[in-house]
Amino acid sequence: MSPEVLSTPVVDTVKTPDRAQTRAQAARRRKLLVNVVRMVLLVAVLGLWEILSRAKVIDPFNFSMPSKIWDQIWTWVTHGTALGSLGEQIWYTLYEALLGWVIGVVAGVLLGIALGRIRLLAEVLGPYIKVLNSIPRIVLAPIFLIWFGLGPSSKVASAVVLVFFPVFFNAFQGAREVDRNLVANARILGASDRRVTLQVVIPSATSWIFTSLHVSFGFALIGAIVGEYIGATKGIGLLVSQSQNTFNAAGVYAAMVILAVVALVAEGLLTFAERRIFRWKPTGSDS
Repeated sequence: MSPEVLSTPVVDTVKTPDRAQTRAQAARRRKLLVNVVRMVLLVAVLGLWEILSRAKVIDPFNFSMPSKIWDQIWTWVTHGTALGSLGEQIWYTLYEALLGWVIGVVAGVLLGIALGRIRLLAEVLGPYIKVLNSIPRIVLAPIFLIWFGLGPSSKVASAVVLVFFPVFFNAFQGAREVDRNLVANARILGASDRRVTLQVVIPSATSWIFTSLHVSFGFALIGAIVGEYIGATKGIGLLVSQSQNTFNAAGVYAAMVILAVVALVAEGLLTFAERRIFRWKPTGSDS
């Protein structure tokens, strides 16, 4: 009887794709799909707008059309505006918005953290802040124009009051939501109130603060534009006002497009900065 030959079954080693790589590829495909759908939707809306305007289904005098809006932007880029070069108008508005945004953010963060940390201060100033927050800030623009004149100061003030409150409330809430165990541990280790605020409270509230920055820069642009629309010597808001006064619908839309581009660029920069600062945060949950 021949000996039984025992053979070890050969198991084919199948290389399973790396999970992280698979997820990255799926994320890239989804991002590409989203961008394609966005572009198709934009082209469809603009194309329908152009067709309806040319067919006089909608009034081209009041609603203009994408081709005329592009012509207006190109004219401003190549030949400038009645107020000067287009770049000068963009920079003037951007300067007012940026300055108002910085002042509003700094004031909102400092006061929000202070009231979040000092209960007595919150109890004293809380009602006044609620009253001020209930006032429609846009109606303050004419008052600032009277106080500060046609220069950039009145637009900066309008931007500040629009930026301050969302930043303040987020900073205040962030200071209140700090893990009490972290604060207690810091105090056990001998940290003073100042060190607790700087090394525990502010880092914990940073995520809340950054959330408000995305919205607040748009508010700063609104404040600058509204101030320029009411009264100014330069700026995109004044371009909107002049285009409206001359019944130039294409000019109004062209200024809106320019503002949208500026806002998108600013949003992209803020998102980039947030990702650099919060690189430790996971971008999604594992499934």
